[in-house]
Amino acid sequence: MPDLPTPQDATEAAQFTECWDAVLSYADLCTAGTSAAPTLAREAFARGLREVRDAEAVTRRGPGRRPARLPRIPLLLTAVRATAADWEATGRGHHLDPDLRLWLNSPQAARHTGRRPLALRGLRDLQEPDAELLWLAEVEALPLRAVARRLGLDPAAAAEELDQVRVLFRDRCRRAHLDAPLDTECRSYAHLLDAVTRRPGTDTPEDLSRHLATCPDCAEAVSCLRLHGGTLPAALAGGVLGWGGLAYLERRRRAAEVRAGARTPAAEQPGEPDRTRRTRGGLLAAAGLVSLLALAVTLMPLGSDGDAAGARTDDPDRRQAAGALPDAPPTRPALTHSATPKHPTVTATSAPPARTTAPSRAQNPDPEPQGTASTTGEAASAAAVCTVGYRLLNQWPDGFQAAVTVSTADALTDWHVDWSFPDGQRITQMWNAQATQNGPHVTADAADYDRSVPAGGTVSFGFLATWSERNTAPYGFTLNGHPCKTG
Repeated sequence: MPDLPTPQDATEAAQFTECWDAVLSYADLCTAGTSAAPTLAREAFARGLREVRDAEAVTRRGPGRRPARLPRIPLLLTAVRATAADWEATGRGHHLDPDLRLWLNSPQAARHTGRRPLALRGLRDLQEPDAELLWLAEVEALPLRAVARRLGLDPAAAAEELDQVRVLFRDRCRRAHLDAPLDTECRSYAHLLDAVTRRPGTDTPEDLSRHLATCPDCAEAVSCLRLHGGTLPAALAGGVLGWGGLAYLERRRRAAEVRAGARTPAAEQPGEPDRTRRTRGGLLAAAGLVSLLALAVTLMPLGSDGDAAGARTDDPDRRQAAGALPDAPPTRPALTHSATPKHPTVTATSAPPARTTAPSRAQNPDPEPQGTASTTGEAASAAAVCTVGYRLLNQWPDGFQAAVTVSTADALTDWHVDWSFPDGQRITQMWNAQATQNGPHVTADAADYDRSVPAGGTVSFGFLATWSERNTAPYGFTLNGHPCKTG
């Protein structure tokens, strides 16, 4: 497997960490399995970085306007697609996604080998800091404060700066569309397209709607020129990447949600989305209701039956419900082999469970292991219905990539895999599953497309995570609450 290039300085090392996450995410989309994704990502990363360094060397050697090129992350992503095309041409195409192979051998791929896509041309024509701001905010879905910090902008003025860059991008795309070799009908609608997309709420004439339904070039122009309505991120991702643009966009949004969940304290943050505030409010209301119910139970008359009274006051479960439940984080029952609703892709921030011997079933009625030894080794081995394999694929100073494979003896209609990290590692992105983390405890829920697993089948997924000081392998793997043997 090829190695990543060596960073030239601390700034480039930081950029490696920022860009590798995006490159690996797109490489995983382009390959047929997680095992080939790191190889494709490494080859593409080295290829794209050579192009970046060559362009920077040309800029340093002479004055004048820099040559038009993409910012770092989009450039590296196009290197992934170009490397995949090389794999297809040199007999390694069986490692690629079948849909990507069809696309690479279709006329659509030819549009993305040059500068034809309108969004690609518009992004290249921007000054690189402006193009990077637009890409990070719209496609990578990073919080504007994080984008401002990365680019050295004033956070208070970042929103206004982004609005100005959007207008510049629209202007570049409009001019590129007018300069393109349009046929007579398309050219007759060019100025009308500009007028219709300039302001929100403008009605589209019927004849223009019919034309857009049959003309992909003009439809592409509309998505780039309309700065309202949420079409700009898809236009950027589709124009730069070609194949898999929308899927990549969705992955980056989910990754951004996971990162935001990991870093957002329990208290409400300024500017927090309404949906998050409503969810948190509902959880707090539910916790308050449970607390009131527990209090009511403790205050109920005990009656004259001494045995019943003793059962109410001496039962450790009831003491736990009355005393500990209001402060305890909500627990999650183990899944059975029947389908259950998915959990939202967020990362919890409540206090981590202590890494000690688990309480008895009488003290903890929740049978789901929390990364602790709740049974003896002999009993766990007898009850194990799964075997887990954990592989550390790549590691850098503050992050790493790993893959998990779980073999199951039973057929499953839904699944979740749980484990615990010993050294404070934090999940930042996961593919082929959805991650939820509570302190050291991690749950990987099945993705919508791979819930069902046949008897004797396997569950495979990969993830990126952060670490510091030590990166010891995780422990306590379970499948749907059942302990797994380590393979």
